[in-house]
Amino acid sequence: MAQSSLKQVINFGAGPAKIPKQVLEQVKNELLDCGCGISVMELSHRSSEYTSINNRAIQLYRELLDIPENYKILLMQGGGTGAFASVALNLLHRGDKADYILTGVWSTKAAKEASKYLKVNHVFPKPEKFNGIPDQSTWNLDPEAAYVYYCDNETVNGVEFPFIPETNGVPLVCDMSSNIMTKVFDVTKFGVVIACAQKNLGPAGITAIIIREDLLGKPSPLCPQVFDYTLFTQENSLLNTPPTLIVYIFSLVLQWVKNQGGLVAMEANSKAKSELLYKTIENSQGFYSCPVAKDSRSRITVPFCLKAGAEADKQFLKEAQDLGFLQLKGHRLVGGIRAAMYNAMTLDEVAILVEFMTKFQERNPQYSA
Repeated sequence: MAQSSLKQVINFGAGPAKIPKQVLEQVKNELLDCGCGISVMELSHRSSEYTSINNRAIQLYRELLDIPENYKILLMQGGGTGAFASVALNLLHRGDKADYILTGVWSTKAAKEASKYLKVNHVFPKPEKFNGIPDQSTWNLDPEAAYVYYCDNETVNGVEFPFIPETNGVPLVCDMSSNIMTKVFDVTKFGVVIACAQKNLGPAGITAIIIREDLLGKPSPLCPQVFDYTLFTQENSLLNTPPTLIVYIFSLVLQWVKNQGGLVAMEANSKAKSELLYKTIENSQGFYSCPVAKDSRSRITVPFCLKAGAEADKQFLKEAQDLGFLQLKGHRLVGGIRAAMYNAMTLDEVAILVEFMTKFQERNPQYSA
């Protein structure tokens, strides 16, 4: 059994995920009065005070990601699931077929949703197990596709792209919900970038959409207003009542990222955390294992399991829970163990986890057999 308790609870959940403590403290202090005598939850979204919050959030997002002026930023609702539909409905004017790169659960769900509106081409056959990314030389890209879609980091399967796919001019659409703000990247390589807030941007409730302006203006007649990128651009993301509290916290998280040193600092921290955890797995002499190919392992969501099987995983998770490690259980479709290490997760917290992993291995030699 575990021998001691942690001084604090550590949340390794994949989402909704850990939010920086400094941000939560600021929200607590300002919840009753956001600066105008009332709570942000009570502010009219048409007020000048809320307009300032909305504009500040959008400007910080542009600044941190170095988004050019010919790209628009939309704060929408509907989550990733809504975006699976809205992408297709807003880009149908480019053609009635699209390429989808399937590397995990979320890109597969996106392709299934898009197939309601256009013909979906799988760039390579759907694998039996999602544990890597096939070489680009094996891909079958359609030069006449309306767009190419992929998920940069698959949270369920632990697969992350170490490169930006080459599409030879076809607009590239990327779901970066789980690794946005964790690395520097060139926005101009993309037509659309999707990011749900509940991983690295704050609580669940908004989806930040970056879209190149030449892709706007021709939504499908089937597209609901709440998914219309052109209307949201024209209305500065205030087409309908937004989740004002969520946008406010989103802006605070972005300010926190800026104060921490921006994307350069976030990327360095992400690299250090993931390297520490993977090194522990690799040095365990097979006690722990990760099913993902080394060249496409996620820095953000790391699935692993014990060699001894499901019962050993169960014991590991029980002792971890008793110590204060929360939400380490793997996704129900995959099983095992999963550690999500978003920006708010510190290197020290990951060090506490790997110390527990090492001691668990030492205490349980029977699981090495």
